[in-house]
Amino acid sequence: MASIAVCPGSFDPITYGHLDIIKRGAKVFDKVYICVLNNSSKNPLFTVDERCDLIKQVTSSIPNVEVEMFKGLLVDYAQSKNASAILRGLRAVSDFEYEMQITSMNRVLDEKIETFFMMTNNQYSFLSSSIVKEIAKYHGEISELVPYEVETALREKYAD
Repeated sequence: MASIAVCPGSFDPITYGHLDIIKRGAKVFDKVYICVLNNSSKNPLFTVDERCDLIKQVTSSIPNVEVEMFKGLLVDYAQSKNASAILRGLRAVSDFEYEMQITSMNRVLDEKIETFFMMTNNQYSFLSSSIVKEIAKYHGEISELVPYEVETALREKYAD
């Protein structure tokens, strides 16, 4: 049986930190679904479709990765993909408390789906989409933080 993981997030926008987790996860699992969620507690810069398109562009060289959007409970999405795992990246200890709450709730909803935490590469441990957007907004250098396609899209968004 193939090992299938779901890697959820808002990815607004995708960064090299996200890509680090995706690429490493793709080496561990036979199939990784990148599940782009619309987080109702955030005000996104990019639409869900724009985020999906950017992720597809920057993951096109990873054959076992597929990108989709989803509205609803992550567990429902994972079940629809026959996924046995949820793949989550951790940057620092501060991420763990939030992630533990989500993981505990997901286990209540479906105890057969395991959550795997992967520590991001140290060089990306400070990186977040929010930081990238803030730097891009003021026309700062972001080429070492996001792929070229994302940098271009951010420059277009903040061209005004």
